[in-house]
Amino acid sequence: FGHPEWLDFPREGNGSSFHYARRQFNLVHDENLRYKYLYRFDRAMVHLERQHHWLSAHDQWVTLKHNDDKVLAFERGGLVWIFNFHPTNSYTDYRVGVAWAGKYNVALCTDDAEFLGHSRIDASVDHFSTPMEWNARPNYIQVYLPARTAVVLKHD
Repeated sequence: FGHPEWLDFPREGNGSSFHYARRQFNLVHDENLRYKYLYRFDRAMVHLERQHHWLSAHDQWVTLKHNDDKVLAFERGGLVWIFNFHPTNSYTDYRVGVAWAGKYNVALCTDDAEFLGHSRIDASVDHFSTPMEWNARPNYIQVYLPARTAVVLKHD
């Protein structure tokens, strides 16, 4: 993903060649290319893991899988992950069930300008839960989900 050439590790089919078994990390520094944005996103994901240890978390719950809206939401590592895979539809005040009552704020947003996004999600906005069951969760929050974006919220 995000690489200009294929990666092909040594195997019988390529004569055990190492020629294509390399990553070109130098591409991040070329200002004419967009690899720097992918690198920034990767760095932000690693930072989020270091803060919340979500990769090793045992608590996980798929809150929402909506095929028509193309929205997926789940809880993992004390975070709420919300993805809008729809190519054209953005959603205002989209309800997502959550386990924890209280305030949520943005921990990561794929739409940030830092990642070459359009900055349509205001990270300074707090999302407050409503104590009503939604998607088999005791509370819900309402979020803005632009098309083709993902947002990770942390509970305060």
